[in-house]
Amino acid sequence: MRGSVVRKAAGIALVLLAGVVGYLCLWPVSADPVAWSAAAPPGYVGAHAPNTRLAGLRTIPIGEEFGPEHLAIGPDGRLYAAMTSGNLVRMQPDGTQQEVFARTGGRVLGFDFDAGGRMIAADAMKGLLAIDPEGRVELLADRVRPDDPIGYANSVVVAPYGTVYFTDASPRFAPATWGGTYEASVLDILEQSATGRVLAYDPVRRTVRIVAHGLSFANGIALSADGRSLFVGETGRYRVWKIDADAQDIDVRRGGAGATVLLDNLPGYPDNLMRGRDGRIWVGLFKPRNPAADSLAGWPFLRKVLLRLPRSLLPLGRSYGHVFAIDESGKILEDLQDPDGAYPETTGATETADRLYIQSLHARTIGWLPR
Repeated sequence: MRGSVVRKAAGIALVLLAGVVGYLCLWPVSADPVAWSAAAPPGYVGAHAPNTRLAGLRTIPIGEEFGPEHLAIGPDGRLYAAMTSGNLVRMQPDGTQQEVFARTGGRVLGFDFDAGGRMIAADAMKGLLAIDPEGRVELLADRVRPDDPIGYANSVVVAPYGTVYFTDASPRFAPATWGGTYEASVLDILEQSATGRVLAYDPVRRTVRIVAHGLSFANGIALSADGRSLFVGETGRYRVWKIDADAQDIDVRRGGAGATVLLDNLPGYPDNLMRGRDGRIWVGLFKPRNPAADSLAGWPFLRKVLLRLPRSLLPLGRSYGHVFAIDESGKILEDLQDPDGAYPETTGATETADRLYIQSLHARTIGWLPR
């Protein structure tokens, strides 16, 4: 009797094991990963040697809001913040007089201001928006052509001559279709099909053109001082590009004129790029690289297995605060880190004359340092 019970239990265990293996190997997933070559992670060395300059941030409470993904000073001198809730909140630079400026019904990840004082916002769910000083929202563009929708508007910069440059992080995985910004970004980065692109909106003709494509999750964007070049973060490949602003649909994967890698093999995932003072461009790394994830670059089947696991089990790296400033040649000018990651997922930095505000995916306050 006892032997039959043991055999029965073993049989059930084998069936369950076969079911788990079958699920991990065969269950359909939304992404179709491709092989790519990841350089060995450099770690925190040289200009990025470990430090604690970002530790002990002062903070501004933001009530029930969280995740100040993007921060900028508006033409009215107030601080504007794009929150995870979808609210756009504005306040005095010291954090007082907070109010909801606008709600788009989507998720704004980046914004800038045009010469008329309007906020020009990249909404991951809606596309490129204009928001007037009263908070009224207007759709500028949600597609390049009738058959080519903007899938994942992410970051934006307005040139002095009026052109609006913005990133479409993943036309392949639109957050509105694939379960939100986080799920869409996970699918895109694990797939590595590199469909991200840089777009330009002409406010006179009200048309959109493709500046460059072939980026693995095109993210932060900044404009050179002379307005002729764009600096673009490529999150999925740990690098920052310099791209001609007047380029016409160039494929960055082919190299050549018009697009060059400015920073390569960074120690973390680059997110927002923000112009600072005295020629600085601030870059945020929202998480450090995970060697386990990089080791799967050449194994698309195993990355497909990962996509069948709960998202909490993905090798996304530990919490580690990190922002740094570069000049337009790519030289590191400042590097601020918090190895304890007390202020989570640092997406970028906004510099004023007396403060450095730190952006974050999930923080429940706005962190800042005196300058």
